This record gives sequence, structure tokens and C-alpha cells, in this order.
Amino acid sequence: MSKVAQIAKAKSANAHLIIASGGNAGFAAACAAHAVDAKCTVYLPSGLNPRFLDGLRREGANLVIGGKDYSEILLKARAAAAADKSSIEVSAYDDLNLWQGHASMVHEISKDLDVKPDAIFCSVGGGGLLGGIVVGCQQTGWDDVPIVALETIGADCFYHSMQANRAPLLSDSPAPPFREGMTTFKDEKNDVEIVRLPSIDSVASSLGAASPAPGVVKMALQRKGGVSCVLVPDGLSMQTALSFAEDHKFLVELACSTTLVPAYKRTVFETLLPPKVEGRRRTVVFIVCGGSKISLDDMKKYQNIVELHSGPWGVWIEGKQVEIQK
Repeated sequence: MSKVAQIAKAKSANAHLIIASGGNAGFAAACAAHAVDAKCTVYLPSGLNPRFLDGLRREGANLVIGGKDYSEILLKARAAAAADKSSIEVSAYDDLNLWQGHASMVHEISKDLDVKPDAIFCSVGGGGLLGGIVVGCQQTGWDDVPIVALETIGADCFYHSMQANRAPLLSDSPAPPFREGMTTFKDEKNDVEIVRLPSIDSVASSLGAASPAPGVVKMALQRKGGVSCVLVPDGLSMQTALSFAEDHKFLVELACSTTLVPAYKRTVFETLLPPKVEGRRRTVVFIVCGGSKISLDDMKKYQNIVELHSGPWGVWIEGKQVEIQK
């Protein structure tokens, strides 16, 4: 976001950044705008934690709160940007400059590792982080490294968009059923099919894009190392967040703990990355992007939900369902 803010400021001394966000992208935009002394207005859905909103205000952001999900507030943000000539609409995930910023992580990781990883795991909503990882892999010679993109069921626009473009390859495997109101459209610029969700039915609201960035879908489909798509239920992400907090003393929100599900559920990990025939140790990267939309109260709620859950969880891996024991 800092690069986006700098570009905006270079265009106009009175630059006004306007962004629609489920939370974290808006916080990043507010911080970046504050750093370059630019005005920033963040459009947010209802129901966010008051402490999170206070943090945005401390960064000097103007907040416009109201809307059931990202798609609704995005329309409001775009209307406001169109009416303000000094403003620049900032995308939460569909922007090449944003991808370039995220790509810097891959450069840092490549310097820290003495081997090429066997896979990179990340969460995906609209695709901003994933786009940056793909671009970073291109720039560091890691384009052949497999990427695993994980989402929660109910915030799964990227998964379904990938399936819509690869359906002939997966015709022998059932896919999670389309929900009523889910639609598909062709993005002519990138020549890919894109799925739009009617609503976000997941607690992991930071992953709650109605449709993914078409450019990221195209890159994911074309890259040499491929992108494997995984869907997990909220409850499994909650259990993983609790386990990670216990093991590493860090609180991360569901958009982040979703990435770590394969680290805690061996069946998922082995399905995605089978053991090497020669027994060589596998080196993998988990990008746990943090997220600020988490609190102790949230963790207590998650614990209650997990304790009440009985039976296995269903995880979708590339069109096939795998049962994961609690």
C-alpha cells in the first residue's frame, strides 16, 4: 500500500485515497496515507470490532461504516471516488502495484532459505497476496514452486473461479455445489471465467471478496508450478488459530490461521505434498499474514464453537472432499 500511496501523492499534493475493505487492506491504506500525509477514507462493513475501528482512526482515516459485505461497500466507495476529483480509488487486492509490494516478501524469503521450497502456502480472498507471491516467484526464479491457496467455505470466490476455468480437467471429481445466487462472468481482458458470490457466509471476513482479481486468476492458471486450491470450514480454521496461539503465543485472525490448517492436519498436508520417494525432508513456506481483526473475546468464542463441534470436518482439495478428524 505504501507504493500506491506514494504514486497517489506524486499525482496530487491533495491526494485523497478511498478504499473499500473488510478491514486489513483499509488499515494498510490508512497507515500508508498517514506516512505520506495524504487524506484517506475507508469504507467498511458493519459489525467490526470497535478497537479495530479506533486503530484506523488513530491513523487519521475517515471511516464510512455501513453495508453487509465487501461488494456493497465497494459500490459506495466507487461512487464517492467518482464524485471527488482529487480522490484515487485504491483496490484492496486488484492492483499491479499492490502485487509488486507483496512480491517483496518472496525476495526476502529467497534470501533467507538456502534451498528452493517444495511449496508455498497462503490464504486467498480477492487475490492480492497471492498475486504478489506469483509475481515474486517469477522475479526470483521460483515460478516452478507449487503454491497452495486456502480459503474458508463461504468466502470461496477464488476456488470456484479456478474450478470454472479448469472444469474439464476435474470432470471426474465433484466440486462443492454452487450456492443459490452464485454467478459466473467472462473477464474479456484476461480471458478467464470469474465467479461472483451472492454473499459472504464465512466468519473469515478478511477473505470476503465477492469475486477475485481476474489478473491473479489468469496468472494462477498459467504459472509453471501451478496453484492448488483448498477450502476449509470456519471451525477448522478456528481450531488452528487456537492451536497456533497455544504453540507460538501469537493471535492471528481466521484469514491467517486458514493458511496453517495443513501444518496441523497431516492428512491435508500429505494430500497436497506427498512424501518424497527418496525420503528427503520437505521445505515449505507458510505465509501467516497476521491480521488485526482478532481479540481474546474472539478466541473464546472460537473455543466454544470448536468444543461443541462433533464429527469430522470436510475439506475440499482441488474438487475432492477429504474428511479431517477433529
